[in-house]
Amino acid sequence: MKQKILHIMPLSLRASIGLILQNQPDAEEIRIRIGQPPELRCRDKSIWLSQTITQSDMEEMLTFISRYSIYAYEEEIRQGFLTIEGGSRIGFAGQVRRERGQVLCMTNIRFLNIRIASQQKGCAQEILPRLFDEGGGFLNTLLVSKPGIGKTTLLRDCVRMISNGDGRRRGKKVCVIDERSEIAACYLGVPQNDVGVCTDVLDGCPKAEGMRMALRGMSPEVIAVDELGGKQEAKAVGQILLSGCGVLGTVHGDTMEQLAKLAGMKRMCREGWFQRYVFLKRRENGERFFQIYDGEQNRIW
Repeated sequence: MKQKILHIMPLSLRASIGLILQNQPDAEEIRIRIGQPPELRCRDKSIWLSQTITQSDMEEMLTFISRYSIYAYEEEIRQGFLTIEGGSRIGFAGQVRRERGQVLCMTNIRFLNIRIASQQKGCAQEILPRLFDEGGGFLNTLLVSKPGIGKTTLLRDCVRMISNGDGRRRGKKVCVIDERSEIAACYLGVPQNDVGVCTDVLDGCPKAEGMRMALRGMSPEVIAVDELGGKQEAKAVGQILLSGCGVLGTVHGDTMEQLAKLAGMKRMCREGWFQRYVFLKRRENGERFFQIYDGEQNRIW
């Protein structure tokens, strides 16, 4: 995956960035800013190169990113990001042009954020058995954490393992609603991340509409979606649960009390739509740990 990143770098930077990526397996982002040196962000530090990014460097990168046709990627750039081969995601910032209150396009791109694709296979192993009942049925589950702790990574691994199954449980049909291309990281419609053999993906689709589309067309047993919370999404979740399909979702939060106050979550929590709430937290030393609650909001692990 990291090799694919080098293909979009200016030729003058490939050797130095390639060396850092080779020596820093925990590298998470590469920040490119005109007039500033490239910044490689790792889990607990930043590494700065000595070379300053020029306008020519930026234009070279945009040419490589767009495969020599920047106009073919206007829609992705207008939305502020696109996924490249290998699954890494590039965020864009620059001058935004608006028309009638809507973003029309982005020009004069001066900043790039390359989020390096990585998978932590097995990170859901500890919690997965607690997401099924004794008969092997999936329990509707909400994964909860503050931003930046890893709930999307956890969601991805849950999807992979639910889809693949194991010696005790058969794989379930999972449909991922990947509005921002972060879960499966599709490139030309093909997942660059391993999301399991029984998984289908609606890439770039708004969550609420995507959940309804999946239910109508893909006969899923579980629908997975990142960052719930809106009222339209809550309505769609209710429709899915009435159909008998399971839901695996994520939301920002830190405690059950805080979660129950979110506008889109109040009814879900009050009426017990979810049977499992998995809180992903981080200790002061950086270690991550889990807290699990049942549908009646009692802590069970």
